[in-house]
Amino acid sequence: MTMEFTDKEFRRLLDMVYIGNWILNSTREDDRIRDYDELESKVFSHCLKNGCAALMEVVDGEVLPSRLFAEGGIHEAIMDYEDTVFYEILAEELARKDMDFAPISTENVDELSSRIDEYIEEFEENGMANISCDK
Repeated sequence: MTMEFTDKEFRRLLDMVYIGNWILNSTREDDRIRDYDELESKVFSHCLKNGCAALMEVVDGEVLPSRLFAEGGIHEAIMDYEDTVFYEILAEELARKDMDFAPISTENVDELSSRIDEYIEEFEENGMANISCDK
């Protein structure tokens, strides 16, 4: 298969491949899914012929995203995503707790949605400042 990319498209592809592999493998420690590491390496190996050699490096014969790439803002995008997902999950769990974890049904979905929205609004205004845990 052959695909043609503009420089901008190729740069975006690098971001997407890195983010995808980060999500799939960053928490796996020694149990990484090697197929994704290998695909990331294959895509980043094209940096040499696409004018962005500084975005890759070779370590022990393996092509990896360079430190310049990893420190160039991609992790801020990942953290923004993680923060959003964290707050959305927390809002839903707190809303479901408020409703005694009743199964979601057509009768209570509007209430659940409203409670989630209230928590999201709270988090947007105050972050975690007003969160407390009672044991």
